[in-house]
Amino acid sequence: MIAFPLVGAFILLVFNRFTNRWGHLLGVAMSLASFVVAVLAFFELIGFGEEERRRAVHLYEFIPGMVDMGLLIDPLSICFALLITGVGSLIHIYSIGYMAHDEHRRRFFSYLNLFVAAMLLLVLADNYVGLFIGWEGVGLASYLLIGFWQFKPSAATAAKKAFVVNRVGDLGLLVGMFVIWTTFGTLTFQGLAEKITPGTQNGTMLAIGLLLLLGACGKSAQLPLQSWLLDAMEGPTPVSALIHAATMVTAGVYLVVRSGAFFFPEGSGAALAVAIVGAVTLLAGAIIGCAKDDIKKGLAGSTMSQIGYMMLGAGLGPAGYAFAIGHLITHGFFKADMFLGAGSVMHGMNDEVDMRKYGALRKAMPVTYVTFMIGYLAIIGFPLLSGYFTKDGIIETAVHHQPILGWLAVIGAGVTGFYMSRMIFMTFFGEKRWADDAHPHESPLVMTVPLMILSLGAIGLGGWLVLGGTLYKFLIPAVGGNINEVPHFDFFSTPGLVTLALVAVGVVFAWMRYGRVAVPSVQPRGNFLTTFARRDLYGDALNESLFMRPGQWLTRLAVFFDNRGIDGVVNGLAAGIGGSSGRLRRIQTGFARSYALSILIGAALLTGALLFVGNI
Repeated sequence: MIAFPLVGAFILLVFNRFTNRWGHLLGVAMSLASFVVAVLAFFELIGFGEEERRRAVHLYEFIPGMVDMGLLIDPLSICFALLITGVGSLIHIYSIGYMAHDEHRRRFFSYLNLFVAAMLLLVLADNYVGLFIGWEGVGLASYLLIGFWQFKPSAATAAKKAFVVNRVGDLGLLVGMFVIWTTFGTLTFQGLAEKITPGTQNGTMLAIGLLLLLGACGKSAQLPLQSWLLDAMEGPTPVSALIHAATMVTAGVYLVVRSGAFFFPEGSGAALAVAIVGAVTLLAGAIIGCAKDDIKKGLAGSTMSQIGYMMLGAGLGPAGYAFAIGHLITHGFFKADMFLGAGSVMHGMNDEVDMRKYGALRKAMPVTYVTFMIGYLAIIGFPLLSGYFTKDGIIETAVHHQPILGWLAVIGAGVTGFYMSRMIFMTFFGEKRWADDAHPHESPLVMTVPLMILSLGAIGLGGWLVLGGTLYKFLIPAVGGNINEVPHFDFFSTPGLVTLALVAVGVVFAWMRYGRVAVPSVQPRGNFLTTFARRDLYGDALNESLFMRPGQWLTRLAVFFDNRGIDGVVNGLAAGIGGSSGRLRRIQTGFARSYALSILIGAALLTGALLFVGNI
């Protein structure tokens, strides 16, 4: 699985322009080959008994005395592998059409392959060191892809921002690994499962859990490390789909679920911290999505919110793991569907991203419209579509275990209904607001066929995973749980009915604001709350005030101390020696009589001193 895309990236990068004519085809072939291997591995895995569905593959000795490099196929890792390679391959295929006229298309596909390989290493490694290598590989690939159009200053800045913010989270993960090694003497998942006991100190477990959570917040764009996510939309649209649907932002959820032993010792607050971060982030992302006119940034706020739902589910333990992973899988389909649909709209609208300049596109782009609508209905939780089962499952579990956080998630679902409906009405309905040179048209089959396939997953995947506890039972060998306590999805639960009611209110309110009346072509000024959301809840301003400005003054202070302190002492000593030597140099006159007089005076002084000492 890992080797195919890695070899593809190597060939496309090393052989450079010689692969320009067929490099994109090689990139797609390598991703598809990886998907085939993942499917074969899945069927081989389910052929084993439930207790044997954990197959380790030793590769080689990596760090002597610490960790060997190895891979792990179990129910959790295979779910991620299928999502990464399956949805990733569809994004590769879509990119053939989307990037058809880009002169650097071959390099783009090499980065896509590198991204897939790094993400697969992250989820397939059997230890934290291998996971961390994949973790950093994903960070590198995201930097390369977000800043792919380097001629745009905004793209280059967004890539640097994503890279720097993620390093903050990476530091948490790295320090967490140090503490794990110091405490348990191993970094393998199997070794830790054997050494962690109920008697392990809760303080240490809490510290490890919070450090891992910091790493997860960076990769999954959860508060307070979410500021990079919306700027990452500067990359090509397939990059947005890959990062937001199938790879990078799901890594934090994987880390929390894989490290569940550190979050759920009795009395530890780490799991509660995960759930709180998820609940707050899902609301923050939804609020941001309400005020964005850029279609991609609106979807980015949606991703931030939906990952928040997953983190909330992951913070509820084995009871919420199945719903969290299920929502992660279904979200991979309907969010990739919508991001690629947004790219299809941009493709037909001269790369315009402002929804205020869209309108009435449903007739000009029927396939894009239908597939986007399916993704929209799935994300708002329309009954019997994928998001209805997985997101409502998280909400019901949260209301049962953490009522306050659960009801916040209900409110977030209502806000989701509003901002996603706003996007639909502004883009596909209403009057034409196109520019004079815009000629919207449907995208070619190489772009629309992946949309169709993704929309099928958005329709039926959620029910298949949730009903009857299919995914819950499958994940038990990897994440724990009780086969006799399979979560039951209640179609008529109070939280579920309230959620549907609030979603309906959100849809109606969006129709009244953006469907019934004409959408102004210029963004209204708005009130304080609107400005608050447009500016991403002042996240950048907060980071600037708390970190950038103090860091800037600290740097200036360090420079001043270096110039006036350290350099001042060194330069002052040098000047003193130079001045003294200049004065002493005047003694050397070059006249023999002066030297003779000096010798005479010295001899007299020496003789006087000897006589004085002798008399004593």
